[in-house]
Amino acid sequence: MPTILVADDDANIRELVCLFLRNDGFDIAEAVDGKEALAIYSSRQIDLVILDIMMPLMDGWALCKELRRANPDLPLLMLTARGETWEKVKGFELGTDDYLTKPFDPLEMMARVKALLKRYKIGSMQIIRFGSVILDRRSFKVLIGEDTLTLPLKEFELLYKLAGTPGQVYTREQLIEQIWGIDYAGDERTIDVHIKRLRDRFANTHDFRIETMRGLGYRLEVGE
Repeated sequence: MPTILVADDDANIRELVCLFLRNDGFDIAEAVDGKEALAIYSSRQIDLVILDIMMPLMDGWALCKELRRANPDLPLLMLTARGETWEKVKGFELGTDDYLTKPFDPLEMMARVKALLKRYKIGSMQIIRFGSVILDRRSFKVLIGEDTLTLPLKEFELLYKLAGTPGQVYTREQLIEQIWGIDYAGDERTIDVHIKRLRDRFANTHDFRIETMRGLGYRLEVGE
């Protein structure tokens, strides 16, 4: 199932939100402020974020901006204690996808969460197929015909990212931010090292290839 990050400094709200999400089968990560939420997002795969506006250390506005900069496609559902129009406008300008005003009906929240996941085509199976290759995001394994290959986490996430949108070019900076996180202090050449490892691992596979776009970055092309 998709993993949802819930960022809210109100323990009662977090408990309510997480209860309904878990009862529906979602995996959950919790954060009590924006900084913790950003650290969690940078360290694991997150498919949707539910975030409060008023949080310590880093508020929802700043968190929304950072998450959107890291991943333009990440679904964001913002919670607010007030339903003022200017707050909603500001949230949408920063990149949130939807709003809920406290107090809210948990069933409405679940409907909005599912609608966002559907809009972004994040399904419960978390599987990508092309030819004889299957990428299973639940187990971080790759199936090639009858063979199963377990990849290191970052290699899998890199391959899954490229495979999710065949033909789309990603710069090294984009891949670093979306997989290693915006606070990653290493060299962008880390991407080149991981790409080389993936190419070596799948050298005998003709179902896809990872192409270097000189001066731009990388893209994955599905074989004919």
